[in-house]
Amino acid sequence: MATKRTTLNPKGLNVRKRDGFTTMAQVVAIEGGTRHIFLSGQVPRGEAGECVGVGDMRAQIIYVSECIRIGLESVGATFADISKTVTYVTDMEEYLKHADLRAKYFGNPLCTSTTVQVSRLAHKDFMVEIDVQAIV
Repeated sequence: MATKRTTLNPKGLNVRKRDGFTTMAQVVAIEGGTRHIFLSGQVPRGEAGECVGVGDMRAQIIYVSECIRIGLESVGATFADISKTVTYVTDMEEYLKHADLRAKYFGNPLCTSTTVQVSRLAHKDFMVEIDVQAIV
């Protein structure tokens, strides 16, 4: 059975934009036969356990996004299958400077999104963690 995806920013709800990019959808509806995929929160931890991009949030966002790509591909999914992300950042103002990366990785089609600033992540040098849910 084919899956139908509807992505909406309904009238009456705010459309979040940053630097000219629409950064999320308020609603994603999935219909049809589906498989649900949940990725653990991805952090900028290299294969040897080191922190990638110490002090560089942009580098960390790119690395984490590529880890998400690998995780999705391992089960036959892509960024287009993501329905929801939860992003934890240690500096919201710095994170908001990188809307182009959000659009590049999570913008076509848009997914629902929650972003939360926290005082610290699992390692003192981690600046971003992204948790993903996808439906295929």
